[in-house]
Amino acid sequence: MISGLDSRVIDANSEALGIPVSTLMDNAGKIVSSFLKDHYPEGNILFVCGTGNNGGDGFASALLLDPERVTVALLKKSSQIRSEIAKERYSQLKCRVEEYSPALFNDAVVIVDCALGTGIRRGKVKDPYRQFILDANASGLPIVSVDTPSGLGSDVTIVPQTTITFHDVKVGMNDDNCGNILVADVGIPVDAMKYIGPGDVLRYPLPDENSHKGENGRLMIIAGGPYFGAPAMCSMAALRTGADIVRLFTPSNVAQAISTYCPVLMITPLPGNRLNTDSVDMLLAESMNYDAVLIGPGIGKDPDTMLAVKEFVRKCKTPMVIDADALSAIIGMEILTPTIITPHKGEFRKLDSKYGGPEPLAQLMNVTLLLKGHVDTITDGNATRYNRAGTPAMTGAGTGDVLSGAVAALLSKGLTTMEAASLGAFLAGKAGEYAFKDKSYGLIATDVIEEIPHVLRDNLE
Repeated sequence: MISGLDSRVIDANSEALGIPVSTLMDNAGKIVSSFLKDHYPEGNILFVCGTGNNGGDGFASALLLDPERVTVALLKKSSQIRSEIAKERYSQLKCRVEEYSPALFNDAVVIVDCALGTGIRRGKVKDPYRQFILDANASGLPIVSVDTPSGLGSDVTIVPQTTITFHDVKVGMNDDNCGNILVADVGIPVDAMKYIGPGDVLRYPLPDENSHKGENGRLMIIAGGPYFGAPAMCSMAALRTGADIVRLFTPSNVAQAISTYCPVLMITPLPGNRLNTDSVDMLLAESMNYDAVLIGPGIGKDPDTMLAVKEFVRKCKTPMVIDADALSAIIGMEILTPTIITPHKGEFRKLDSKYGGPEPLAQLMNVTLLLKGHVDTITDGNATRYNRAGTPAMTGAGTGDVLSGAVAALLSKGLTTMEAASLGAFLAGKAGEYAFKDKSYGLIATDVIEEIPHVLRDNLE
């Protein structure tokens, strides 16, 4: 079962893999038209279409039926059709096309609902869609919904006798609200789900236009000690990934150096020159004020530091990303808070000495695992996905810190651990590809950081 957003992600990833939306739409049209020919061989078939790709599915289906038996009713003006491929299929129609009116029901034998599809999943449906749903439900005519019943999950929903859905059942669908559910294969490649792609950027949480500072991600980072670069890299990456507030908690000797390098970063100095157990209670109290915590980059492996990490991780209630040196402190732990761990292969071998692979380790530790490599593996023990974005030039120091900062920023913005790990891996990898175009094998971690906003821009426009 997948959500409406999942469906749009998969469509976009399919297109990136060379299967255009037009092919998926035409395949959907073939499936729907075949059903209508079999079940309604006589009489007028009325398609009621919206302005998105669900309407496009209706146009594609109508094209394959006898135009003398088909009427397409538009809920809005044809100039408002949003999708280019839907516009193209609309322009090819030979059948009767009308502005929507319930009077069109009078000579129809079936209503084909192509109004909203997955376009709305909550809230209030507005006219003209709302009025169509009410009219159709009161008409007494059989209704066939395409992909999902219009309005499903909102305050008013069309009630079909049959729903022809594509690829998989959508969240919220059942026999009571969908009638007979037919799941059809429109040709989505397996890799569109298996591998993270540009469609996954659709999961990026866009700020509400009325939001205020701190409402789009508040991230706490505990990093630094013997190493100065790692806390700077992960903090800057988190900011460039769009976290509203990033506060770095780092030993005082590191704080002074980083404040000069990154004046936009908020820094709280910790006593001493390493993270130690004396700071744990304060850090736990502070963590309650943040949406996510990143712990580990550059902290070193001093025994007292490892004890501090263990105590913090065991007691922290805020979602966490655990990276780098902190991974050495959690070997064998089961973590109760939603957590992402980001080991490279060497760190993974130490964590996985007895579990037998990424999925068993993720299950037994109760974490989402992002195993870094030529192809990254992301698993929560149940679902597993892979990230191919990146370049061999990203083997230099600091790129892992960039990744953990990006992942932690996304976690702070409200994504699930699986979503944050997957999208963070893709953004960092794709940013590395962008940087490689200019810097070639001389790229460094800061080059990757500066490209993250460009990856977001190119995939969200």
